[in-house]
Amino acid sequence: MNKPHFALSVIGAFSLTLLAGCTLEPKYQRPALPVASNWSAGNGADTRTGQDIGWKAFFNEPAMKQLITMSLENNRDLRVAALNVDTARASFQIDRAALLPTLDATAGETSQHLPGGLYSTQTSGPVTYQQYSANLGVTSYEVDLFGRVRSLRDQGLETYLATEATQRATQITLVSEVASGYLSLAADNDLLKLAINTANSQNKSYDLTKRSYDSGISTSQDLVQAETTVRAAQADIAQYTRQVRQDVNALTLLVGTTIPQNLLAGATLQQDWKFPQTPAGLPSDLLTRRPDIIAAEHTLKAANANIGAARAAFFPSITLTGTAGSESGSLSKLFDGGTGAWSFMPSINIPIFDGGVNQANLDIAKDTKKIDIANYEKAIQTAFKEVSDGLAGEATYKDELLARTQDADANQRNYDLSQMRFKGGIDNYLSVLVAQRSLYSAQQTLITTQLAQLNQDISLYKALGGGWKE
Repeated sequence: MNKPHFALSVIGAFSLTLLAGCTLEPKYQRPALPVASNWSAGNGADTRTGQDIGWKAFFNEPAMKQLITMSLENNRDLRVAALNVDTARASFQIDRAALLPTLDATAGETSQHLPGGLYSTQTSGPVTYQQYSANLGVTSYEVDLFGRVRSLRDQGLETYLATEATQRATQITLVSEVASGYLSLAADNDLLKLAINTANSQNKSYDLTKRSYDSGISTSQDLVQAETTVRAAQADIAQYTRQVRQDVNALTLLVGTTIPQNLLAGATLQQDWKFPQTPAGLPSDLLTRRPDIIAAEHTLKAANANIGAARAAFFPSITLTGTAGSESGSLSKLFDGGTGAWSFMPSINIPIFDGGVNQANLDIAKDTKKIDIANYEKAIQTAFKEVSDGLAGEATYKDELLARTQDADANQRNYDLSQMRFKGGIDNYLSVLVAQRSLYSAQQTLITTQLAQLNQDISLYKALGGGWKE
């Protein structure tokens, strides 16, 4: 083997590799915030945000906390998100490996038997040839002169980081959905209990009205009106029974496994529900704390890198293939002196005419980046809207809940007075029915308002990027 020539070839190949440091990617610039610099409601001066509060500290009710823990272990969407991260990581490793030459070692034997007299220089008898080889070589290594492979590596990295951020966003969504699902079950349990109590009360009123009707005191209209309230309450019992069962089914799907009955039986809003106050921070904090925004920006960076790869396709590409080793007709002499062999096969590809394919690919890459810019800006606008809605709810639900509580109390007093006036013969039974229906409606509204207030606390926590840390 002519070692000096092979060494010069190898040195030249790696010199080209060292020179391949340029890239045709556009310089990345983060788009400006397409939203106001301050929240439309609430105080945004706190430098902390919801992400600084771990989900275990925020969702401190024992049953809810246990359900969330079970969901993080068993939810299938979260498993898929984690596997997507593993897949993206492996794809990035493949893209990164393309920057380095692959070195392969091969060994082989070639045997050939020729009949006698086949060639004029051959002896009269048949001949068997044997050849042994052992080589170390580089196959089809692209010298990245214009950064095409480097840009594909960058694109793979950004795609991996976007997938990783998406996994965090999936977890945040799951945590909030389990918490909201548990609260929905609690509210429907309370509504079912209210409907049962109301139906029992109305059944008693109906029995009294029936006896009064049989005695000739009440009219048939009084009896029919009493019956309508009973039937309405019975229908509500069936409705809320169905909703409770559906709530359990929804929670089971989110959790991903069978839920112990003791975690569901005590679900009610009639306890001291109070989530920690969530500091809003500043709008710009969302850029580094909301996983969906982080994922959108990494996707944008991947599109930016892809433009570099599309631009590099217009320029020549150089591919290197080379081997060095030993060849011998005898296995025992394979590594003896004078058996060295080497080959070096560089090739260059110069684009001349492709029917506009390269230009079309570049146009697609540029348009994809514009789309990803719009998606990134939309993610920021959506986040800003969600946080502003949460802050608006935080500022108003307290007053609404107080008013709903006072309204339910007033309706309770009105119902008690109506019953007293009816029993005293001052009013007819219609006044009692009207007061009873108004009380029932006020109590239902109070429960749904409690649920809405707690859900908005969860929504604000989620909107600020909370639910990822433990």
